[in-house]
Parts: sequence; structure tokens; C-alpha cells
Amino acid sequence: MNKWAEAGIPFLFIIDFELIKPLIFRLDEIDPNKLLYSINGVNNCNRQTRRMKRVRLVKYPEKYEDYLVKFKKVTDEIVCGNSYLLNLTCSTPIDLNSSMLEIFYMSNAKYKIWFEEKFVCFSPETFIIINNGIIRSFPMKGTIDATIPDAEKVILNDRKETAEHYTIVDLIRNDLNMVSKRVRVEKFRYIDTIQTNEKKLIQVSSEVCGDLEDGYLPRIGDIIFALLPAGSVSGAPKRKTTEIIEAVENRKRGYYTGISGLFNGHDLTSNVMIRFIEKHDNRYFYHSGGGITSFSDPLSEYNEMIDKMYVPVI
Repeated sequence: MNKWAEAGIPFLFIIDFELIKPLIFRLDEIDPNKLLYSINGVNNCNRQTRRMKRVRLVKYPEKYEDYLVKFKKVTDEIVCGNSYLLNLTCSTPIDLNSSMLEIFYMSNAKYKIWFEEKFVCFSPETFIIINNGIIRSFPMKGTIDATIPDAEKVILNDRKETAEHYTIVDLIRNDLNMVSKRVRVEKFRYIDTIQTNEKKLIQVSSEVCGDLEDGYLPRIGDIIFALLPAGSVSGAPKRKTTEIIEAVENRKRGYYTGISGLFNGHDLTSNVMIRFIEKHDNRYFYHSGGGITSFSDPLSEYNEMIDKMYVPVI
């Protein structure tokens, strides 16, 4: 990443959560039969996006009692002061009436990746944007069913969601302070609405930015890796919390909750790989989760994990 950025070579990157299987591709060498992307309007799609069929997604979530065991382990760590916020995720078997390639084309998302029919991601969450010497991050924390009466007011006044959002914004501020100067919060807790195949969802985000030193392009890979894993899908404090995640989830996340992005020769745009379907042993799995704090209610967190399993098509 450092070498190609310094040379002004456009490239795409996909980095896994554990930082052990990163991928990087020159844009002029990507085979669209193996890898498709659409990143904030830049894409290599070889045909028009079109609605092929009504998406049917059947979920088989783990039993609430099994989820509760993991939730209790997390809250015990929080009570001990080992974590203040931990993103707990689950891998859920699903049935789909569409291929992942069809899902890629039908999904309406700011960031999309399809990789060799191994996984498809249709993420609404920006990770880092670097443009004209300014680095920006957009942590997303807080999701609610938009059909709930006064949904925006409910989520913005929710004690748990407020505490979680303050924590993650503070974490991102600290992260950006490692690689930039004059870090500030430009927007705090703004609302986005997402249309899914089932319902509308409201999600809450903030914008944090900082100023990079001159001549940062030869260090662009170092900058990105210094910020990983993404705070919104790990927690705080990051190092200890990721250790707890590995012990409680008892599986590798792989590319789920990693990041993907594109360098166009001078600017970089990246996203957190959430809203993620993976194929393993001829079975589809939808990965989803949410942030756990001392204010979390286990049943609400369990239901949020299920609500986040959707395909963003109308």
C-alpha cells in the first residue's frame, strides 16, 4: 500500500479482522469474474444493477439461551473493568433464494464487495476517508426499527445507545490522534435511514477528522494498519477487548468486520465490512452483532443482532 500510493497506482484492498490475510489488487489487474466492487460510486460492475427477484432470506439464529451465555461472559469482563464496550457478533445460518452475485447487484449500499462467491458485503459504514491531507472517520453506533413511534427521538435518548456512542467516538478520537493532528468531532450523532428487504432502519453515526502531515502518501498503509481493527466493531480499550472477543466468540471472523477500500491515485476511501454473507461448505451464513456496554439488555441485543440480518433492497 505504501509503495503503490507513493507511485500513484490505483488499488483495491481487503483486510481481515485478525490482520493475517490482507489482500491488495491493482485496479487495472482485477478480474471482474472473481472480484466485483462498488465503493462510493466507483465500481467495476459489468452490467446494470437490476432487480432480478424478490429476495427471500430465512434466518436460523442461535437460541437466546446460547446467546445469553456469551453475553454473560462479556458483561462479566465489563464488570471487572477489562472492557467498556465490546462488539459481540454471531454467525447465523440462513437460506437464500439468490446467489451472492445476485445479492451484490440487487443491493443498494454505499460499499459493496463480491469475492469469488465466497462472500458478499453490502456495508453502510464508512471507515476512513483520506482527502487533501485530511483523514475522516465515521463511526456508526445505534440501530433501531424506523417504524417505532418517534424512533429518532427514542434512539437518541436511549441511555445505553448514548453511552455506547460516546465511547466509540472517544476511541476513534484517540485512534486518529496516533496518525494525525488537530483531531476534532465535526458531526455528532447524525441520523441515516436504510431501506431493507424487511423494513426501514435508522442508524446513528458521527464524523471525526484530523490533519495528516505533509508527504503522507508513502505511509498510507502504515496509517491504515495503525487504526485496525476498526473501533466500532471491536471495542474499548481495543487491545484487551479484542482478546475477549476471540475467547468469547471462539472463531475467526475473517474478512467480516475487516475493512475494504480503494485508493484512486491520490485519495483513499474505505469501509467497515459489516452486513456480510459468507458461503462455507455449501451453506450461507450471515454475520451480525452489536455493541455491549454495562447498560445493555440481553434480549434487546439479541433482537438487534437478528434485525441486522437483511439485504438492502426495496
